[in-house]
Amino acid sequence: MKRALSLLLAASLSLSLVACGKTSDSSGSGSGSGSGSKAPTELSETQKIIQEAQGMTLEELAKKAIEESNGKTFYGVGNSSRGKSALPLFIEYLQTIDPNYTMEFDWQQPKNNKIFDQLTSDSLKETGTFAMTLIQDGNQIESKMVQTGILDTFIPKEWAEANNTTAEEYEGFLPLQTLNKIFMYNNTGSKTYDNCWDFVAEGEHGLFMDIDSEIVGKNFLYMLTQDDYATWLKEAFDALSADEQAYFQPTIDAMASEAESLNLGENGKYALAWIKLWVGSYNAQTDDGPICTTLVDKSATDQFGLLVYSKLRSVEESASVSKNNITVAAYNDGYTGIGGFGYCHYLFVTDNSPLPWTACAFIAYMTCTEDGFSAWGKDIGGYSSNPTVAAENEATYHHQTGGMAEDGTTVEFAALNDAGYDWWTKDGKLVLEDPEYCASVSFTVGSWIEMLDKYSAG
Repeated sequence: MKRALSLLLAASLSLSLVACGKTSDSSGSGSGSGSGSKAPTELSETQKIIQEAQGMTLEELAKKAIEESNGKTFYGVGNSSRGKSALPLFIEYLQTIDPNYTMEFDWQQPKNNKIFDQLTSDSLKETGTFAMTLIQDGNQIESKMVQTGILDTFIPKEWAEANNTTAEEYEGFLPLQTLNKIFMYNNTGSKTYDNCWDFVAEGEHGLFMDIDSEIVGKNFLYMLTQDDYATWLKEAFDALSADEQAYFQPTIDAMASEAESLNLGENGKYALAWIKLWVGSYNAQTDDGPICTTLVDKSATDQFGLLVYSKLRSVEESASVSKNNITVAAYNDGYTGIGGFGYCHYLFVTDNSPLPWTACAFIAYMTCTEDGFSAWGKDIGGYSSNPTVAAENEATYHHQTGGMAEDGTTVEFAALNDAGYDWWTKDGKLVLEDPEYCASVSFTVGSWIEMLDKYSAG
């Protein structure tokens, strides 16, 4: 029955690739490309292994991993601490093939964006310490890790098949999952937010992780200038009342020449206006956890934030604190405009990996099996890039009805009913990170935002 439900859910999911995993070309000359576009003589030893591994099943990779790493120690590094939870499950899986297999492991999670420095330093060794990485921030990955040949993309065979592609055809990085940061507001007052321009209206000060504390927040702003998302902002502006439009129009008009000088499309001025107002007004925080803690308290009347959706799961109900004190803006009937930001956790093999076969097998295990994804799968707002795994995960955790009471018909916590990846990326108008676009505007738009940021801080 569960298998049948999984297949049904898989059919209902979009079979297109997770958007923030895609780039418009192969992301470098083979070092970051799933297709391995360099001539064979130019491939590194790890890239040669990856090329072979991309034609193998998980079980075939597992046998190679057992051969390579039995009795050794596997070092991984990531932006998510949950690699530490996934590795023991991976070892258990390998032990179903060889009961005598053993492997020690060490998983590190550098803070304050130090993962790029750590991987760069490790890349200077002939054989590195780290076998693989789970990493976020497509912009820096593209410019600092892939174009420099430090990290290599491996596309598992079963993952490609689930996404109706092949390793040779797929262009871009391999995403483990898409995470979303969404607009939520405290609903204990009378204020509602029914348009994304409401968040930058006069007197608003949204709670948001400072763009220097978590760089993916800057990627969100970069992506707003991309034509599709700038058009969403224009359409949301058009839906405002005349009075509301009159407030924003001078800023939009002032941004027209800026948009032209930054080579943006015809709606770029709307994006720049929204960004300028946002950077000048948001209440900078150092982490999403405290933002959530603030917003769910009844004392936070009329406050809002842009934060990771999954934070709501850990809220403990009390006299003053409740998940029902929160409304997810995009879930409101009639809400117009962007509902939040989607970014990926990407998986890479280090080019000087000491255990490349084991790294490939671990990556395939996380992206191609429900158990492998389970360390992340229990959370709302985190969507496997493999539609089959996503469907199996939903069949296990029932995130789309996660806010229902035990009777199955009464809504207990409306904000916990996760509408799912397909809804968020279409109806919810989630802005999705594109690593290559972010890298292409990081100097132009990025420098402009830096100036705004310094001005607002000053």
